[in-house]
Amino acid sequence: MTKLIYFAWVRERIGKPEEEIELPDDVKTVRDLLVHLKTLGEEYEAALQYPEVIRVALDQEHVEHHEKIGNAREIGIFPPMTGG
Repeated sequence: MTKLIYFAWVRERIGKPEEEIELPDDVKTVRDLLVHLKTLGEEYEAALQYPEVIRVALDQEHVEHHEKIGNAREIGIFPPMTGG
């Protein structure tokens, strides 16, 4: 099982702060994960409508979409961040 934690408007659109899911064997990269999540329902589709802007952290370390998920135990999913 992998723990997914959703932040900001991703959390609001999906409707929950976190969940634990069993990832299918074909989900190898962050990009694969985002594609898979969009198949789980309308709320996921709405939250991940533009996957290219979504940021992801594997075990609290931000990574690019081509990165392999490997044995990550926790995956954070964030909207784009702005600074100030």
